[in-house]
Amino acid sequence: MLVLLSAGIAPALALMTFFYLKDRFNTEPILPIVQSFVYGALLVFPIMFIQYAFAAEEVAQGFFLSSFILTGLLEEFFKWFIFVYTVYKFTTFNSFYDGIIYGVAISLGFATVENILYLVAHGIEYALARAFFPVSSHALFGVVMGYYLGRARFNPLKPRLMMFVALLLPFLLHGLYDYILQTTKGNWLYILTPFMILLWLNAIKKVKQANHYTRWSNHPTSKQNIDLL
Repeated sequence: MLVLLSAGIAPALALMTFFYLKDRFNTEPILPIVQSFVYGALLVFPIMFIQYAFAAEEVAQGFFLSSFILTGLLEEFFKWFIFVYTVYKFTTFNSFYDGIIYGVAISLGFATVENILYLVAHGIEYALARAFFPVSSHALFGVVMGYYLGRARFNPLKPRLMMFVALLLPFLLHGLYDYILQTTKGNWLYILTPFMILLWLNAIKKVKQANHYTRWSNHPTSKQNIDLL
């Protein structure tokens, strides 16, 4: 059991460390990150109950509705809701890049519990594949969500639109991920691998942009076109 728990937790710790160390200008304290991680972990159980209820009633069980509504929208909405109504009010959320840190923390909290439950049910032999795909994808969706919530808080231009985009894009990406997984069956690896590469490239770009904005926001006399972010 200890080996299984370690295999379930290790990918999240590695990914969290990676994005934490990418914060070049304003490193966050550990406690609020841990709190965000726990918030995300606690989301698993109400979401699983809702998904089970829909499955028991045989509602929205087709590939499209299941992928985009019961998985993509449901999971990303709850993450977004927790971020907006808890993390968004943290005094430690004081720079653009912090949005990415907390978005990743919430997403990885969720992914870790989900990963452990899956490995308990199906076996540790799936640990490596799940580290590279489901766990990593949750973190990358968290980057997108956190980036746009960071823009909503620290960019005065259209904050409500940015908050909406912070939900919309992760929902669509998550739904597409699950739709590919459900519809391609044995060939999913050949389609999902390029999709994951694109997610990583986008995440690295968002990290660089958030750090760029954070650097320039520390110099009030400097001017920049925020819209380019």
